[in-house]
Amino acid sequence: MTAERSLFHRLFRFQILALLFLGYLLLSPLALASVSPVKSPNDPNEYRYLELDNGLRVVLASDPVADKAAASMNVAVGSGNDPKDREGLAHFLEHMLFLGTEKYPDPGEYQQFIRSHGGSHNAFTAFADTNYFFDVEGEFLEPALDRFAQQFSHPLFTAELVDRERNAVHSEYSAKLKEDGRRLLSVRKTAGNPDHAFSQFAVGNLGTLENTDDNPLRPDLIEFWEQNYSANIMTLAVYAPQPLDELETMVRERFSAIANRNLTAKTHPEPLYDLEQLPEKVTAQTLKDSRNMTLSFPIPSQRDNYQTKPASYVANLLGHEGHGSLFDVLKRAGLVESLSAGLGMDTGEHATLDLSMSLTREGLARQDDILALSFRYIDKVRDKGVTENRFDEMKQLAVIDFRFRERSEPMSEAMRLSSLLRDYPPRDILSAPWLMERYAPEQYQAILDRLTPDNLMVWVSAPAQPEGTPLFTNWYETPWQREPLTVPETTDNQLAAQLALPAANPFVPENLDLVAGNTMEHPVKLGELDGLDIWYARDTRFNTPKANVFISLRTPAARASARSEVLSQLLVDAINTNLNSWAYSASLAGLDYSVYPHLRGITIRVGGYNDKLHKLANRILLEFSDPQFTTQRFNIARQRLMDGLENKAKDRPVQQTSEFIQTALIDGTYPVADKLTAAREVTLDELKAFGRELVRQTDPVMLAHGNLTEASALNLARQVKAMVLDGRERTTVERSNIRQLPEGQTRAVLDVAHQDTGYTLYLQGNDTSYEERARFRLLAQIVSSPFYEEIRTTRQLGYIVYATAFEMLETPALGLVVQSPEADAQAIDQAVQAFSADFEGQLTELDDNRLNREKQAVISQLLQQDRQLGEVSGRYWREIDRNNEEFDSREQLADAIRKVSLEDLQKTYRKTLLDRERALMVVTGKDGENQKQILEQLRKRGPVAP
Repeated sequence: MTAERSLFHRLFRFQILALLFLGYLLLSPLALASVSPVKSPNDPNEYRYLELDNGLRVVLASDPVADKAAASMNVAVGSGNDPKDREGLAHFLEHMLFLGTEKYPDPGEYQQFIRSHGGSHNAFTAFADTNYFFDVEGEFLEPALDRFAQQFSHPLFTAELVDRERNAVHSEYSAKLKEDGRRLLSVRKTAGNPDHAFSQFAVGNLGTLENTDDNPLRPDLIEFWEQNYSANIMTLAVYAPQPLDELETMVRERFSAIANRNLTAKTHPEPLYDLEQLPEKVTAQTLKDSRNMTLSFPIPSQRDNYQTKPASYVANLLGHEGHGSLFDVLKRAGLVESLSAGLGMDTGEHATLDLSMSLTREGLARQDDILALSFRYIDKVRDKGVTENRFDEMKQLAVIDFRFRERSEPMSEAMRLSSLLRDYPPRDILSAPWLMERYAPEQYQAILDRLTPDNLMVWVSAPAQPEGTPLFTNWYETPWQREPLTVPETTDNQLAAQLALPAANPFVPENLDLVAGNTMEHPVKLGELDGLDIWYARDTRFNTPKANVFISLRTPAARASARSEVLSQLLVDAINTNLNSWAYSASLAGLDYSVYPHLRGITIRVGGYNDKLHKLANRILLEFSDPQFTTQRFNIARQRLMDGLENKAKDRPVQQTSEFIQTALIDGTYPVADKLTAAREVTLDELKAFGRELVRQTDPVMLAHGNLTEASALNLARQVKAMVLDGRERTTVERSNIRQLPEGQTRAVLDVAHQDTGYTLYLQGNDTSYEERARFRLLAQIVSSPFYEEIRTTRQLGYIVYATAFEMLETPALGLVVQSPEADAQAIDQAVQAFSADFEGQLTELDDNRLNREKQAVISQLLQQDRQLGEVSGRYWREIDRNNEEFDSREQLADAIRKVSLEDLQKTYRKTLLDRERALMVVTGKDGENQKQILEQLRKRGPVAP
């Protein structure tokens, strides 16, 4: 993990670009207009800020080349507004707003419309906010906005649906009862300040959302809506290809109807912790095998300091991972595995600055040493860490990153804008995360002055039950214990002597020019270099001086057995560990890398600003060619791997059913039990030998894409050859296949320790042709909304319900997934069969207009516009893996979708959902467990036909 990355760093050799950037801001007519946000010089969009007559604040973004449109409404109301006698009511209201309005009373109409027009929708409830959002094909924005606006102006809150949706909320609560994230959050709430609204139960369940004659829920729901939802505490963002004037007309006509009740967003003046109890330590028990410790320091809210970011400055130093950093010293001592620093919760009145670490077993036993060393490092930062040079470096990188910011997908942009508009002036909503306007040492020191042993809450979580008689949280029954904290005054001097503040960043990019030449249509093969296939594509379409390089060292040794898979993972861990302290500065300077194992071998990926990309790539190749191993690291990594494998048995039921399907059917994967056995047996000497022999036989391939010349791509290829491939034998490593299911239905029952029932029905296609894939993609599109409406909304079988295209390695399939707190596997399957039988009639009545509409929805998702260089690089890399040298898989699949007839679709539906011609039903339950036998049978099957 890293320090909080709002992107800030240094002004060395960058005054000219900074002045140009400042001049842009001063001279831009958009910047001068008080209603238009300041935007990145690389941002071609047009923006407009509005405030409607009802007080609704709106930001519009016009992106003429976008193929999708999106909207997000942020309401400054969250779980912190819940009445004490109706915990979870804000979350319940979020659910209910989707379920019918005066103009569109059908509860499934909104979802069906969005889905049928190539979009998606969702919402989330946080402590102080609720955010609703959707995306849709651009041309259908206006009718989508019409439906969206009605949810805030004229919701129905139908009595029957109020009672039904309680079950959905309860199912959401039940589904996550055994997830450590929710369980530990319940400890944070319980052990914090009981007078703060954060201490309340936020999700809700059948108990808190009781609906009886004596305590009816609907009146309370309507009263909560009327007393809390108001246009003047809402912020709307609309991102679309239409011109600003057209967007403004759409918004004014629809959103002006939202009532302005002249409310004020609720404030929370109470501190998050009971300050009189500090310093204090709270220990909680996890279900999974993981160990974590967080040092949480109460500080004032930082919202008003967004232009100087003192918390980010401090967190950047505390969370640094370079040589001599707190993390580097603790990791080399075998005490921690990760460390991050940054703002925790910020209520607008109070906040916390958190230093969070994942611990090793030894680290858990030596908490006092970690605490003492942490304060020694804080003292070092306090004494010598506040310098203008550090600020300049942070600012320089902030300026660069904002200058070359790439746009995200429209829905992400809309969500970001609506959230930022809640807290920041309209002018700053685009630039706020990057602003570092001045060196503010007094603000940095003010925060550092709060980082003391007396002002500290320590949170510890581990699998062992807390000592003594534990307390238990409400709702989640998590064991926990609190105790006064004394921070040791003595420090391990040997560790303390290793601490050092970060040096100047050597990876700050200097050459930010774009290479000459047009963007290439797709990669071309430059040739082979001693068996290394070299693919290259110049690409400057996003006007960013960035590139991505992929190097795949495909080798039969990586997946020969469960043991070799384990060894591959341990080898990658050693390489990444050895690189981390050296390469961390590169990540701060806009470079990134990953070394990861996969079905065909190991891949090295390097990306970011191309100026010093070669330097990072060279070091990674050097480490890969001669990895260094230590007994300490081997033991820690092996234990982590075993912990991770054992934790899979504690995943939610539908995660385990999905994992079973993938293990059973993907050639080259191995059962968890086999990998666990191998992990327990492997030795350090065996790993060293594996590292030497891994690339003895290789089938290597490389892609260089982005702001690179052909010459630089060839130079990188020569480095790969010289450092990794020289003298090694060449071979061919074929892609993995998907095993074909036997005819009829196969049923597997997993014994899972969870109160919910998991159900996944995997329905496999006949072959991997584009025609078959097209039929299954279209089938999933048409079935998904009605399946959700029937199984979740009408029958209320569970919160986790969906139908999806379950395609693996181009093998088409349909997946029907349900996790239920009430129904058993038989009841779920009966409901699925009933749905399948009933829906056949609806499919028969499908007219050409509706069929074409659904086709276009699938195609629009498939051909969705690339918005960032990394998206294009990833797509090209997948095509190379498929051996598709035309780079046109998406287009071929889209063409096949256009040609699917209603008769084709009906035939596929009958053989797939009604006859279950090749089906695998995986369920969880105590009776009839047959996991091992079915797994053995399926892993002997041959591949699906091409």
